[in-house]
Amino acid sequence: MIDLRSDTMTKPTPGMLKAMMSAEVGDDVFGEDPTVNELEARTAALFGMEAALYCPTGTMSNQVAIKAHTRPGDEVICDQSAHVYQYEGGGIAFHSGAQVKLLPGDLGRIDAAQIAAAINPDDLHKARTSLVCLENTSNRGGGSCYEIEAIKSIRALCDEKGLSLHLDGARLFNALVATGEKPASFGQLFHSISVCLNKGLGCPIGSVLLGTGAFIRQARRVRKVFGGGMRQAGYMAAAGLYALDNHIERLADDHRHAKQIAAALKKTDYIAGALPVETNIIIAEIKAPWQPAQISAKLKERNILALPISPTQIRMVLHLGVTDEMVERLEKELPALVD
Repeated sequence: MIDLRSDTMTKPTPGMLKAMMSAEVGDDVFGEDPTVNELEARTAALFGMEAALYCPTGTMSNQVAIKAHTRPGDEVICDQSAHVYQYEGGGIAFHSGAQVKLLPGDLGRIDAAQIAAAINPDDLHKARTSLVCLENTSNRGGGSCYEIEAIKSIRALCDEKGLSLHLDGARLFNALVATGEKPASFGQLFHSISVCLNKGLGCPIGSVLLGTGAFIRQARRVRKVFGGGMRQAGYMAAAGLYALDNHIERLADDHRHAKQIAAALKKTDYIAGALPVETNIIIAEIKAPWQPAQISAKLKERNILALPISPTQIRMVLHLGVTDEMVERLEKELPALVD
């Protein structure tokens, strides 16, 4: 089976399993799990930030950050396709009591001019704008990446207006590999960053929230309230440490595979086009009268799984579970998929 529904479909490699089984652990709620502490310290140092907090999921790390940055009645600015708005169960309203102002970005990316126009005035009739959330790479933007200069402009605006800036970096390592930017460059630009370990890096669970020491102390309290305090979490944190050592540079293979498959899709009769492929995500437009569910079913008959994500689009995501041989087989199957 070639599973392209998401990069969350990965399973631990033999080396990762060995690291997990040999991990030294303790009670993380007491701050006594040495492997969790090492992962948090190492990730914070990698991005040049003061402190970090290990969470079980990217949704939790994002929602913990938003709760820590806002107070009830505030307004959060983000792109209309942002994961924090579209795919986190209404968590901004549920957990933080905040509302969202959505902006129509370019492939999931918003700019400083849009944000400036969206900030509410200091008027008691208006919600207090307090937080801007960016997503890099953008899931619904087809894995698109922000230019670092665009983020610098946004941070300057946030400083001027007294706003916090959070990055949903679920696939930030994909962006770093694709653009050649350094992690510390992002650490200097955001008040908080959430980085997932359970997507391109191939861990079974885990996301790390980064920020100042004071922010992470508050985030740790919020995580506990959310039910995210874990005990001997070092077995999972060991997977994260292994991934940082072994699974970052190989993300380039996923990007290469995505471009290879996208090129093959564009040659078929049932694809009308695709979003630009920058990293490991392919979002293809299905040509009428075909529908995404039909194409997905045809692929499944050939032991290939893809995800319909709209009435006209299908998504494929590359990851460490997809080999060169699988991609070659997929390329051969695609032309004969429909009659």
